[in-house]
Amino acid sequence: MASPEHTTLSSSFSARVRNCFSRGAAGYERGAQLQAAVAQRLANLAQRHISSLLPPGPCADLGAGSGLLSRALDQALGADPLLRLDNCTALLAADQPRDPQAPQLLWDLNRGLPRQLGGAALLASNFCLQWLEQPEQRLAEWCQRLQPGGWLLLAVPTAGSFGIWHQAAQRADVPFTGLALPQAERLLAVAQDRLELQHERLLRFSRPNPGGAAFLQQIKAIGAQASPQRRLSSAELRRLFRHWPSRTQPLQWEVLLLLGRKA
Repeated sequence: MASPEHTTLSSSFSARVRNCFSRGAAGYERGAQLQAAVAQRLANLAQRHISSLLPPGPCADLGAGSGLLSRALDQALGADPLLRLDNCTALLAADQPRDPQAPQLLWDLNRGLPRQLGGAALLASNFCLQWLEQPEQRLAEWCQRLQPGGWLLLAVPTAGSFGIWHQAAQRADVPFTGLALPQAERLLAVAQDRLELQHERLLRFSRPNPGGAAFLQQIKAIGAQASPQRRLSSAELRRLFRHWPSRTQPLQWEVLLLLGRKA
């Protein structure tokens, strides 16, 4: 559902992210297994800490995508469906048949938050903040827009991820072309200054290493390949794949989980 407030951001990277996820929307939930697992962790946290303490007010899933987190939170909290915000029409459309009554808003979070989320009771986000320009500034704004007693629930992959990709790029003497992920310590500092944190944890997940070419294809299949870096040439890609660590060395994800309440 488009909003009259929504206009296209001039940022070419924001448009690139949207276009990549649009192309991967049909297969997103089949491939986004880690995102689904983390969404369930967030929902479990919400059920333990928030369910009896959620004040009245707007509740939203920021960068909701196909609704992995929204649906988990709707079930965990037993409240009205969260407002789903995303900049990708195709991902929002993928969620709608699963919960046709859930409100949606097409919105680019690089523009800040829409007016209707002032005094929010709950702002939740899963694997979205890293795609935004100035993620620390965006996080600070999210905290500021909460009402007293309002909650922030967040999961975001951080800079300790993709060690073997960095290693392969260094050995092959080619640029690392993945998305530059935010530093966990800096995001944590932003939240600590503005919220009373109830839960903070830096998780590390291991996934099988299928090889460089297959890994990049997996990322592309769910639309998560956008990067402001230039693309490698065919020769550079071949060098990268030759230097990719063996399959005995797993892929590593570092994910920051935060749950905080505004005093």
